[in-house]
Amino acid sequence: MILLIDGRSGSGKTELARAIGAPQLVRLDDLYPGWDGLERGSAAVATLLTTGRWQRWDWAAGEPAEWHEVDLDRPLVIEGCGALSRANRALATRGVWVTLDDVTRKERALAREPDYAPHWDAWAAQEDAFIAREDPASLADEIVDGTDVAAAAARWRGLLKA
Repeated sequence: MILLIDGRSGSGKTELARAIGAPQLVRLDDLYPGWDGLERGSAAVATLLTTGRWQRWDWAAGEPAEWHEVDLDRPLVIEGCGALSRANRALATRGVWVTLDDVTRKERALAREPDYAPHWDAWAAQEDAFIAREDPASLADEIVDGTDVAAAAARWRGLLKA
């Protein structure tokens, strides 16, 4: 099973992915090539799902880093904004959209990563463009409330083991 978890920044995607406890987890934060890289990170998911390989982005150095491999025959969770595009959904088993109000999302994201603050608006504009074009919520098998991901995590944990 390949599960794509998408949602806006700070919505609870990472929390849900970790709570599911899949044997393989890929975070789009490791694929985005910098703060203007949502589209390229999203496109990298299709490559990962067809080749089983992905290249980590070194945020400190501002350049590509080492390659990683996943076993596409084992349960895999990919989480991050841009994961649930039409092209990526066609290559995955299931999709989830995580939603949360804008104020709480921003509070969560900036508490987790204070260096994100100067990039918030530009990143949100990339999210807006992606959502307008791909409508990821419509591609999801489930829409999860980001204030309580525990119940959703239990359901998806069971599906990944099935």
